[in-house]
Amino acid sequence: MRILVLGAGGVGGYFGGRLAEKGEDVTFLVRSQRKKQLEKSGLVIKSIHGDYSFSPKLITATSEGVHPFDCVLFSTKAYHLDQAIADVKPFVGSDTTVIPLLNGIDHLSTLQRAFGEDNVIGGLCFIETTLNADGEIIQTSPAHRVVYGEFNGEKTNRIERLETAFSYTKTSFVLSDCIEQEMWHKYLFITTLSGVTTLMRSPIGPIRDVEGGRTFIQSLLQEVYEIMVREGAPVSDGIVQQHMKTMESMTYTMKSSMQRDIEKGYMTEAEHLQGYLLRLAQKYDVKSDILHIVYQHLKVYEKVQKGTDNQ
Repeated sequence: MRILVLGAGGVGGYFGGRLAEKGEDVTFLVRSQRKKQLEKSGLVIKSIHGDYSFSPKLITATSEGVHPFDCVLFSTKAYHLDQAIADVKPFVGSDTTVIPLLNGIDHLSTLQRAFGEDNVIGGLCFIETTLNADGEIIQTSPAHRVVYGEFNGEKTNRIERLETAFSYTKTSFVLSDCIEQEMWHKYLFITTLSGVTTLMRSPIGPIRDVEGGRTFIQSLLQEVYEIMVREGAPVSDGIVQQHMKTMESMTYTMKSSMQRDIEKGYMTEAEHLQGYLLRLAQKYDVKSDILHIVYQHLKVYEKVQKGTDNQ
C-alpha cells in the first residue's frame, strides 16, 4: 500500500515515521523549506517509545509524475485545511482513502466535498509532540495512538488493507466500529483540555490540583457535553466522568497542542474547535459561559498576535 502523509510535523511525521520504520511505502508531502531540512538532516523521531531516524521519501505540491496514492493521512491544522486540500488533490485518485487526523468535527464535510463522501473515513489521534529548533519530532507522553474506521462500522476490503498496513508498528493504530462516536468523544476531550490549559497558560497538573480546579475542568466538560447532546451527537452518557478520570491520570506536565502553539506564537484552532461549538450553543440556546470565556481569550490572543506579526 502506498501511503501519503500530509506534512512531516509532530503528528504526520511521527505516525508516518513509525509506518516507514516498519517498512511500509510512505511518502511525505511537505513544503519546500521543510523538504530542504529533511533532505539535509533526515526525519528524526525522539520518543519515550524508541528513537528512529531515516531519509524519508518526499514530494511537494508542485511535484509531477506522481501517481495517486492508496491512502492519505491528513495531518494538518484546521486553519491550513483549504490549502492542504489544494496541495493534496493532485495525488488523490478515485480509489484513494482519506483518513483525517484533525481535531474536531467541522472538517469532515469540507473533506467530503473535496474528495467525495465515499473516499473519506473517520479518524483521530492521541499524541503529545512538538518540533524542536532542529526540526526533530519530540514525543514524551505515553499516548501515541491513531483510531480509524468506516462511519457505518463495517470491516470493508479497504479497512482490511489498512489494518494490514497499520499492524505491528511501534505505535498504536486501532480499528473502531464506532468511529463517529470516538471522534465526538475526542472533540469533547480536546476542547476542554485545550480550553483550560490555554486559559490558565499552564499544564494540566497545576490546574487540576489548585482549589476548585477539578470542578472548573468538569464544568467545562459538562457544558460542552450538553451542547453536543442537543446537536444529536452520539456521545455516551458517562463520557464526562470517563474524561475526568483520564484528566486525573495525565502527567502533571501534560500540555495541549494548542497551548504549545500559543507558546510559539502560532495561530490556534479556536474557530474550528470552540467557535464551532459556540455556534451550536447559540443555535440551541444552551448555556455556554465558560466556553465563551475560553473562546474570547483565544480570539484576543490571535488579535494581539496578528498585530505583533504586522509590526
